[in-house]
Amino acid sequence: MSSMRQRRGQPLFILSEGTERTRGRDAQSSNITAGKAVAESVRTTLGPRGMDKMLVSDSGDVVITNDGATILQEMDIEHPAAQMIVEVADTQEEEVGDGTTTASVLAGRLLAQAEDLLDDDVHPTTIVEGYQEASRIALEAVEDVTLDEELDDDLLASVAETSMTGKGTGDVDARVLAETVVGAVRQVEGDDGVDRDAVTIRTQTGGGASATELVQGVISEEEPLHADMPRRVEDATIAVLDVDLEVRESEIDAEYDISSVDQLNAAIEAEETELRGYAEAVADADVDVAFVTGDVEDLVASVLAKEGILAFDGVDDDEAQSIARATGARTVGTLSDFEADDLGAADVVRVERFGDDDLVFVEGGAAAETVTVFARGGTEHVTDELERALNDALDVVTAALDSGGVVAGAGAAEIAIADQIRERVASVEGRKQLAIEAFADAVDVIPRTLAENTGMDPIDALVELRSTHESEGRAGIISEGQTGHVGDPVPEGILDPAAVKREAVESATEAATMIVRIDDVIAAS
Repeated sequence: MSSMRQRRGQPLFILSEGTERTRGRDAQSSNITAGKAVAESVRTTLGPRGMDKMLVSDSGDVVITNDGATILQEMDIEHPAAQMIVEVADTQEEEVGDGTTTASVLAGRLLAQAEDLLDDDVHPTTIVEGYQEASRIALEAVEDVTLDEELDDDLLASVAETSMTGKGTGDVDARVLAETVVGAVRQVEGDDGVDRDAVTIRTQTGGGASATELVQGVISEEEPLHADMPRRVEDATIAVLDVDLEVRESEIDAEYDISSVDQLNAAIEAEETELRGYAEAVADADVDVAFVTGDVEDLVASVLAKEGILAFDGVDDDEAQSIARATGARTVGTLSDFEADDLGAADVVRVERFGDDDLVFVEGGAAAETVTVFARGGTEHVTDELERALNDALDVVTAALDSGGVVAGAGAAEIAIADQIRERVASVEGRKQLAIEAFADAVDVIPRTLAENTGMDPIDALVELRSTHESEGRAGIISEGQTGHVGDPVPEGILDPAAVKREAVESATEAATMIVRIDDVIAAS
């Protein structure tokens, strides 16, 4: 009878061959080092004097940006702990649209502080509990420093300008772009908040960033179907057609035997009659402009041109829905059910040429419920970075309106957070106090990095920031020329949404505590 027992001294294999396992302090050190490395890669981009990164893919595509989320997304990161820092930036981007670099840098510094605590034999669970307690204090501090001021257009413009300062805004003052952003957000603000999806950005190379404008409607990259069609239509009645305006094809294979010229002429005439019927159905509905998702035969386009109708075909489904939403039109799937209630309206539809491209502007009327920021730039790299800057600005203004208030920027909020944490740490007993103090020290990385990127001595700046905060109640790093100074950011118009600070604290804490708790890494071959 054979025995099923494990014989003493015989190895027992649980993991497949080739699997790598790292345990204990080695696992913690590896994960923390990877997280710190990723955070460090974006630290120099923080603030108005932050530098840009050039990212080149293996196919040669180049991205130049100082947007933290974009940098981390473009980097080919494989280490699982490092990917958690990328997820911090992604979460920050999805929730509030800005502060991705702040969240990533804070997460990296929390890991660095945790590493020091681990070296001092502080248990990971104690670190996690201390960080979580400090995070709660930090969130309370954000509420305490939130400004009790009305969110008027001037204040919101300051929030948008703060977000864009230091980013690729080209040859135009960030304040001008900020006012454009506020105008766009106000246009789509309703009783239920801001409809962020109703604001789109359309970029076009050629011209400087100063040519950026707010269009009260939508912009489409389409060309008129016929050269004789009008390029500007005022008080336009608009149809959005999800059909093909061409000869119908049979769904089965069939052959037609034509034995005479008369039969051929009759077949051709029947096709022309069908095509003319399509054009006449559109014209009879008093349509001025037609956006067609399907294909349009040349004969139909010619007849529409003779009727003075501006038409486009091959319109993307998403773009067609955007136009329908903007103009109040309904997407029509068949001309037999075409009614006046299906039509939309706009004050003007105009076709403008930019270089080799035609763009269609659908403006005014019901379209004012949807707006487009038309961003211009000299090169594709400039327009790409300008688009990212405008998106961030739109998001922070939306966050300020929808998520509750603004705080002083330039590191002032972080100084206040760290100060409040240190004040309350004395009431905590045991080694958890060390973790809470470490959290406060980690928060200092934001003003210290701002000072360093501005050209100031980071240690001297941090000492002055704490002193000024203690004496005057608020202090941040004010960029000035080639360097900076310590002062009150609020009179300077340097403001951030409180939601950005809350999200950065929460997401960075979650990532750091998750990484610190890992003491065993099992990697399959």
